[in-house]
This record gives sequence, structure tokens and C-alpha cells, in this order.
Amino acid sequence: MMMNLLKHRHFRYFFLSDIISGFGVGMATIGANWFILEQTGAASVVGFMLSINVIAGFLASLVIGGIIDRFLRRTIIQWTYWVRAIVILAITALIFLNGFNLIYMYIFSAINGIGWAVYISASRSLIQELLTEKELIRGNSLVEVSLQVGMFLAGGASGFLYQYWGFEIILLINSSVFMVSSFFLSKVRYNSIPIPEKKESFINALKKGMNFLLGNPKLFFLGVVPVIPLVATMLFNVVLPSYVSDTLKANAIVFGVSDMFYGVGGLLSGFLAAPMVAKLRTNKVILLFFTIAVAVLLSLMFNNLILVLYAGSFFIGLSNSTIRIIMNTNLMQTVPKHFMGRAMSVWMAVSFLLQTISASGIGILMDLFNPGVGFLAMATLMFFGGLLFIMTQKQLSKNSYVKKKTS
Repeated sequence: MMMNLLKHRHFRYFFLSDIISGFGVGMATIGANWFILEQTGAASVVGFMLSINVIAGFLASLVIGGIIDRFLRRTIIQWTYWVRAIVILAITALIFLNGFNLIYMYIFSAINGIGWAVYISASRSLIQELLTEKELIRGNSLVEVSLQVGMFLAGGASGFLYQYWGFEIILLINSSVFMVSSFFLSKVRYNSIPIPEKKESFINALKKGMNFLLGNPKLFFLGVVPVIPLVATMLFNVVLPSYVSDTLKANAIVFGVSDMFYGVGGLLSGFLAAPMVAKLRTNKVILLFFTIAVAVLLSLMFNNLILVLYAGSFFIGLSNSTIRIIMNTNLMQTVPKHFMGRAMSVWMAVSFLLQTISASGIGILMDLFNPGVGFLAMATLMFFGGLLFIMTQKQLSKNSYVKKKTS
């Protein structure tokens, strides 16, 4: 069973660290989006803040792959925790002293973008070192559970805390949970992957990752498939504040609960992904959830009921997370361990570019028309993701070929 992996003491510590950090990131992201919309009244500013997050993450992704494959992944993750904790604590102090300032929020967004880019690439590579190949599907399911448990708790807590205590208390909690996450991660012990070329330059390391994926173009595009629901999730955080405020005429609590239902759907996906793959063909499962996501997003365009938004958020979370779990597992079973950090960074760079292009554009469109346009754009993106998967699904049967070719 999936939960049996938690008997693995070191994976359990990693799991706890992931949940706690996910809670902090989710709570701060939700609070920041509502804080900016409340202070400026413009969805385009929320979108622009996401663009800063994305650009910072993209720039980090250009070099982080080589760094991840050269140093201990655990140490890299701990540094992301501590740097974010210190910077966020400083931003909190500035807001306490001077009040709202967009510059502070842009710095907050940039440090989160860099931290997230480094964390995602390093943590997913660390999973390969903690687990065997047979354990990866269950391990990825549990990691998705940890992420969504964190987001689930964050959604409910953020709206409540913001409504009654303000954004500053959310930032303080966010800084604190990074320190707690670092403590749990420090207890993780594992056999790190041998580094064959310790003196390899960062540029050469990045070139090797690019050359690996360019030499396997089907694998490159297959890796873009789980990027699509990740981008859609980020865009959901741009669309949701304006949708709740302008279309539903609701408050921060409704906004937070909507994110909580997204987390509930993502949490359920962690338990359903492995059994569904065991009973159905992977292709059918992936296409099913792309279809569900497109249908739900289109329906939300015309909705003005809070309960329907909660249901839609649940199914979006279920669909996006299930797709990511299954596709990321396939990639981990396909990409050689010593290339995974570099490959993940390339795919994250693609994700950041897509987010940069779409985030500000969606914000402007929502200001010009209505928040429902944002859901239409998300539905279009998920439809494209389904088409891309159909075009690349033959790669799923060639895992052994890729490993032999790159070994």
C-alpha cells in the first residue's frame, strides 16, 4: 500500500517537510493574491506579480539543473528554506513599518519564484535517491498528497487569518514553517548518487541536460505534458481572486475555501492515481482527467454560485494532480537518475515561460472583460495539453529504449 512507504523513516521525514513547507507556500500565495487585489483592485497587477515569480524562477532554472546534479539535494533544499524564511521575515517587518508597497510584493514574488524552482527540481530528484524504481508511483502519489494536504490546510487557514488578522501574520507563519521544514529535512539520510564529473562546469552541466532532451525529442514533449496542469494551477491563482470578488461578490474566506477544495481534490488524487493506473491503461486515465478539467473550466465561465465554484475547484484539483502524478512517475522511470535534475530544470523553464506569457495576458483580459475569460483561457490550455499527450503517447512504451540509449 501507498502509506507503507511512510515506514521508511527517512522518506517519512521528507514527507513531513514537504507537507509543512507546502502549507506555508500555499498560505502565503493565497494571501498575497488577495492582498494585492484588495489594495490595487486590478487583476492585471495580480497577473504581473505572477509573471515576476515566473521570470525569477525561469532565470534560476537556467543554472539550477547543474547545481542539483553536483551537490547534495537535501542541502540545496535546506538552503531554499532558510533564504526564503529570512527574506520573508524582512518583508514582513517592512510591511509592518511602512504599510503596503508593490515593491515589497514584487520582491516577495521573486524570492518565491526562485525558491520554488530550486525546490521542485531538487526535491523530485531527491525522491529518486530515497526510493526504488518500483516505489516511485507510490512515492509520487504520497508527495502529491503532501503538497495537497499543505494546500488544503493553507486554503482554509489563509482566508480566515487574512479576514481577521491580516496579511502580515500569514507572512510570519510562512517564515516559521520553512524553519520547521528544514529541521525535519535535516533528519533525512540516504545514499547520494555518485557524481562522475565533480569538476564539470555549470554551463557544461546544463548543456548536457539540454543535449539529452534534444536527443530525445519525444521525451522532451512528453515532459511538457505534466507542465500544462502545473501552469493551469498557477493561472487558477490569478483568476480566482477576481472571480470571487467581482463575479461572486464574496470575501477572502470564500477565496480561501475555494483553494481548500482544490487541495481536497489534489489530496484524493494521491490515493486514486496508483489504483487507477493498475486497473486502466495510463493513456485512458490521462485523457479522462484532461477531459474532466476542460469541461469543468468551461462550466465555471457561466457560474455565479459559490457552491458550484467549490465543486469545480475540487475537480480541477483532482484532475491536475492526477495527471502530474502519473506523468511525473513515467518520467522518473524513463530519465536516468544522473540526468533527472538537469531534465527537470529544462521542463521547469518551459513551465515558467508558459506562465510568463499567459499570466499577465489573462490579468489584462479579465480587467477588460470579466473573470470568466480566465477560465476559458485555462480550458484552452488544458485542451492543448490533452492534444500534446495524444501526440507523444507512443513514448510511454519506449522507456527501456531511452535508458539504454543514454546509459
